[in-house]
Amino acid sequence: MCGIAGWVAFDRDLRTEQATVDAMTETMACRGPDDRGTWVDTHAALGHRRLAIIDLPGGRQPMSVTTPEGTVVMVYSGEAYNFTELRAELTTRGHRLRTDSDTEVVLHAYLEWGAAAAERLNGMYAFAIWDGREQKLVMIRDRMGIKPFYYYPTRDGVLFGSEPKAILANPLAERTVTLDGIRELFAFIKTPGHAIWEGMREVVPGTVVTVDANGLHEHVYWSLETREHPDDKETSVAHVRELLDDIIRRQLVSDVPRCTLLSGGLDSSAMTAIAARQLAEEGKTVRSFAVDFVGQTENFVADELRATPDTPYVHDVAERSKTEHQDIVLDSDQLADPQARSKVIRARDLPMGLGDMDTSLYLLFKAIRGHSTVALSGESADEVFGGYKHFFDPEARKGTTFPWLVQFQNRFGDDNTILNKSLLHALDLPRYVQDSYRTAVGEVRRLDGESEFEWQMRKISYLHLTRFVRILLDRKDRASMAVGLEVRVPFCDHRLVEYVYNTPWALKTYDGREKSLLRGASADVLPQSVIDRVKSPYPSTQDPKYAVALRQHGKDLLANPAHQVFDLVDSDRLRRIVETDTPQITQASRHGLERVLDLSLWIDMYSPTIKVS
Repeated sequence: MCGIAGWVAFDRDLRTEQATVDAMTETMACRGPDDRGTWVDTHAALGHRRLAIIDLPGGRQPMSVTTPEGTVVMVYSGEAYNFTELRAELTTRGHRLRTDSDTEVVLHAYLEWGAAAAERLNGMYAFAIWDGREQKLVMIRDRMGIKPFYYYPTRDGVLFGSEPKAILANPLAERTVTLDGIRELFAFIKTPGHAIWEGMREVVPGTVVTVDANGLHEHVYWSLETREHPDDKETSVAHVRELLDDIIRRQLVSDVPRCTLLSGGLDSSAMTAIAARQLAEEGKTVRSFAVDFVGQTENFVADELRATPDTPYVHDVAERSKTEHQDIVLDSDQLADPQARSKVIRARDLPMGLGDMDTSLYLLFKAIRGHSTVALSGESADEVFGGYKHFFDPEARKGTTFPWLVQFQNRFGDDNTILNKSLLHALDLPRYVQDSYRTAVGEVRRLDGESEFEWQMRKISYLHLTRFVRILLDRKDRASMAVGLEVRVPFCDHRLVEYVYNTPWALKTYDGREKSLLRGASADVLPQSVIDRVKSPYPSTQDPKYAVALRQHGKDLLANPAHQVFDLVDSDRLRRIVETDTPQITQASRHGLERVLDLSLWIDMYSPTIKVS
């Protein structure tokens, strides 16, 4: 895993811009602590920071091949899990590869098939190729959007990077956020291609972006398509298991220490148990990690989202699968630490406002990095198999808005009321959400003869797989790569996603519960407690000390009424939240307070120009 950056300019000589290219590249040091490299020519400059995973001595970048027509150079972030098969095929086609790295395989795949090489890759990736033969830049992102990739068109070319911070290190990139950017932040949807920063774009997952002297061109090489599902229940369950066995085996390949993230839920437990069985065949043991909070298990209080604490189920899986397990136990001082919050904001480049759930994820990854360099995660299984409660909520099933927003409204109320009234009026978030919703569902094709109910559930699944999951994938990537940890997501393998997406909802819930296909496909390796457990989201601390610390940070912020954050935030509402005498505050108030603290830190770090009119 790595961080990439670059600059293409057709009207200037970039050989005089080495210092700027170096600055862009160094912003990616956290993503690639093991090595660095740049390649600079007249109209193209590529930078790379490396986290060495496969072929430690042989995978240095930028990697290039000289041809009679010109040099082809690549910077690559990610993993191609089928690189062994591709290497064999390329060898039969006459390619001579000098290393054992997947990077060289991907570069030669481009030489053989051009941008169509993307269609042959199985993995997570974001890479850029300067093709000196045709004087063009080719940027390619994986199908599900697991690896981030941003670009910023300029007057005579483009800037690009794994993260916005790489682009913002170039003086050509303006640090401006308009109403549309703020809408995207507070609507809790992820519009494909939207990057929050004005003028910046994301490479849309499953897309190739080409830049040459004539401008910028996009080509979609993969999208989530509607297809017939020919299999019955038994065949479907068996095929899901077959896919999982193959996917996890591929994603366990690593030349550095690996582990699994284990929450005690069905997703991570199934993944860990299958990985443990596969490694046991080689006489090896899985190392697993879980996050917990001081006193959480002993003092747990059930609510409408979380009926049970994670730890007992985590330990059941660790015992059954004989993993080498460690709980990472965090206290409220760590979760409320402004420095930790600052690390999260820096990692994400934006104030996403998930509070202690973001901070604990970062601290978990930081602790894991002391033992492992690669971790497998159960992320995205809920989106693939239909695990969230709102998949079953009659209100969410009506299909009038993004289904997760129904649950958030019920859970938090309108936490955006922390914004001042004039900004809320200008944002008109309800209209923005509705416009986005109509655009999203307009992309879905209905199967001939599909019932009204199955059609509605197809749309709900599509929204999760093309909008909601990308929020969570970005969160996980940024938090992990901020500490140089590669997180792999087996449930995002496009073969599994395509197959389960097109499985009728009646089959996805054949036992009357959520994620029936996954439960059936993994029941033989799981403890009964996990098989019976009801879905529980990523944990959040219940310690009142956390809310007390937050309120103090809010008071400290109010002591500086000239802070730019108060151009956006209702200071009177913030004051009412922080001056309450009770040790606990409502979830909406706590979430709103966390958003304000994130916003203030982001403004301090990035000094954005915020245009709200």
